[in-house]
Amino acid sequence: MPELPEVQTTIIGLQSLLNKEITNIILYSRKLRYLIPKNITNILKNTQILKISRIGKYIICELNNNYSLIFHLGMSGRFQISKLDDYIPSKHDHILIFFDNKKILSYNDPRKFGFVDLSGSKEVCHKTYIAKLGLDPFDKKLTNNYLFNKIKFSRVPIKQILLNQKIIAGIGNIYANEILYDAKISPFIQGSCLDVDSIKILIKSIRKILKQAIKLGGTSIKNYISTDGTLGNFQNKFKVYNKENQNISGFKIKRVIQYGRSTFYCPDIQITN
Repeated sequence: MPELPEVQTTIIGLQSLLNKEITNIILYSRKLRYLIPKNITNILKNTQILKISRIGKYIICELNNNYSLIFHLGMSGRFQISKLDDYIPSKHDHILIFFDNKKILSYNDPRKFGFVDLSGSKEVCHKTYIAKLGLDPFDKKLTNNYLFNKIKFSRVPIKQILLNQKIIAGIGNIYANEILYDAKISPFIQGSCLDVDSIKILIKSIRKILKQAIKLGGTSIKNYISTDGTLGNFQNKFKVYNKENQNISGFKIKRVIQYGRSTFYCPDIQITN
């Protein structure tokens, strides 16, 4: 958390900063998962953000000086856009970016698992943590045959496969639970046991659930807040996540720990074969 829908919602919120000049940068702390680059102030000052996009869970801000800012929100990272006169300092604000329209972009991360990086714009896809990513869930290359060939020999449970960023980039634990319920597939079935027809249903559910979550502004359970301070609403549409012992369609939802993470599922609906 945040997962793909929260990252995409953040990107939508950041669009108001496009083509605005960066006038100043204040670093309160460089200590995140990795140190914020020392030269970030010099490279950012007097530039403009031309484009803001997403690769997996990474936010890419392309600048007009052939550099790009790369953000990863980690477990608790979030952005907030404030008017200059309305900004209230927060204990866990690590970087402030000032714009010529009298707006401030603050990056806040209490747990410090996120990071801020710089790259030449043409080299972004060669960064190690990006180069190893699998396909985006909305990439046309994510076909039934692609996923079938990736998992046809795998003994790993399908839920863990969905969380493997080297296969599909962007899905986290919350959405994996909801996707598998929507597809009526057990989280415990091994990848090798899924045929092409089942994979077709799974890909359809992946896109359906993620699109719904983006439309509703993502999920706000603990830390996530959008750039304007509003909460996401997808948690109000959960079918199984955080609903242990509740009933759905007359059947009980169960919770188990799978690979160290909570798995919520309905065994009477999510079949194993």
